[in-house]
Amino acid sequence: MNQLVKLRIKLSEAGLDGAIIFDELNQRYLTRFAFSDGFLLITKSKAYLVTDFRYLEMAKKSVCADFEVVTPVNRREFMHSVIKEEEIRLLGFEGETVSFAKFSRLKEDYPEVELCDIGDMVENMRQVKPDWEIELIGKSQEITDLAFSGLLSQIKPDMTEIEVAAELEYLMKRLGSEGTAFDTIAVSGDSSTLPHGVPRNCKLKKGFLTLDFGAKYGGYCSDMTRTIVIGRADSEMKELYNTVLAAQRSALEFLRAGADCGEADKAARDVIEAKAEYKGAFGHSLGHSVGLFIHESPSLSPKAFGKKLKAGNVVTVEPGIYLYGRYGCRIEDMVKIVEGGIQNFTKSTKELIEIC
Repeated sequence: MNQLVKLRIKLSEAGLDGAIIFDELNQRYLTRFAFSDGFLLITKSKAYLVTDFRYLEMAKKSVCADFEVVTPVNRREFMHSVIKEEEIRLLGFEGETVSFAKFSRLKEDYPEVELCDIGDMVENMRQVKPDWEIELIGKSQEITDLAFSGLLSQIKPDMTEIEVAAELEYLMKRLGSEGTAFDTIAVSGDSSTLPHGVPRNCKLKKGFLTLDFGAKYGGYCSDMTRTIVIGRADSEMKELYNTVLAAQRSALEFLRAGADCGEADKAARDVIEAKAEYKGAFGHSLGHSVGLFIHESPSLSPKAFGKKLKAGNVVTVEPGIYLYGRYGCRIEDMVKIVEGGIQNFTKSTKELIEIC
């Protein structure tokens, strides 16, 4: 059953005659084509990709056969004709995406229909990835792993954080990435305490260097973090690193279809909190889902107790310890949830690496 059929079933269950889709990621998910000017109009019997001449040739080559590509001169008139022909009375729209101004225009332009918020209906469909999405995510992570391996052979202590981030992004592009899944993080020394730190134009500081980065392939994101050491790690740094690694392993062993998202977070958090010196030092959630967008649902967090993982979810597992004013460390893998366990996409070593 493809995405369009699944969506039609959900629209029918909600009593709707159709839906108009504006969110670009949802558009790509449903059609397998990326465009930024237009919308999808889905009725009980037809599905249209409405755009303009700039995308016509590419769309006809790329869009799945379920959709008819149209470039009407007057989109409003086209909508009226479809609404009349298909006898649409209740039309769904994405309340999370559509601005109030656009909603007001829709109401004014199409008074013959009642607009009904479908919420995160399509986003919920995107949570469970079929094989074709898993293949693209796996390729994206393969690029990310290879870029990390390439960086290790080139990184020098006298590089700047910005240079390290740029090198990672260059390597991913050379390996086939369409771009970065998010802004690359490469922070060293006391800045390694910042989970979303921004690379600086300064030479790498001794101590932990946290690298959090991801590629995009076929529109799908990857996400991994590795923390290495510039110089030599002392005993306290090794203890901290090994605690983060133990926390991650605890969570990875816990994950499986049916596992509780909040309990998964707790499995890692308990390992860290068991050591007095690290209490309160793991300040973010264990992980999030990944797909066409870098932060999807479900998440693995203290707020997610009662939410159960499903086979086909793709989530990150990224515990960290941050000792502000000193240093921080995070280790992140991206995994697919399967019955009885996980499939780990991330192949890069988790041995503590020192760059001298």
